[in-house]
Amino acid sequence: MGKVSIALRGWRFDEEEVFDDDGEIRPLEEVSDETRERLIRLRVVAGEPCDACYLLSESKSDCNVARIVYGEPLGEVLLCPDHEADFLYWYREAGGSDHRGDEHFADYFHEWFAAGNRAPEGYGGLDHVDTEPDRVPAPDMGEDVPELEAALEEIDDEDLDALGMDYSDVT
Repeated sequence: MGKVSIALRGWRFDEEEVFDDDGEIRPLEEVSDETRERLIRLRVVAGEPCDACYLLSESKSDCNVARIVYGEPLGEVLLCPDHEADFLYWYREAGGSDHRGDEHFADYFHEWFAAGNRAPEGYGGLDHVDTEPDRVPAPDMGEDVPELEAALEEIDDEDLDALGMDYSDVT
């Protein structure tokens, strides 16, 4: 088993840590704090619009659905494949990597993009190779995930607050 993306490409998880032998998501108390935080955040952001599309149109209905996530929870950038090259250019060539781990990471990309900056024509993105994709469990994080929903309900508000995240729209 290896690293897998769940719901959105970008954040990678250790398959054995996240999934049990039956391919179900493990209870949240059985995964590391970082993995728990990302899984809960994925439940919130899966199905949301691409940040770049939203900056261009300001109407969610006119945006592509995000398929990619970069950054850290609550400072993440959500992207569609059409705008991934812009983000990668910003990160690799325009100083974006200087903001890695910063809580305002997404804000810095948004400011750069909103100022009209883009990747040069033909700028290469990432080549993604799915190795044995049929072997990896793929829960639909955009809808109810019973195991995750049940785990969220069992976590008291103080513990959720300790994670520094607002989950009111999913609990």
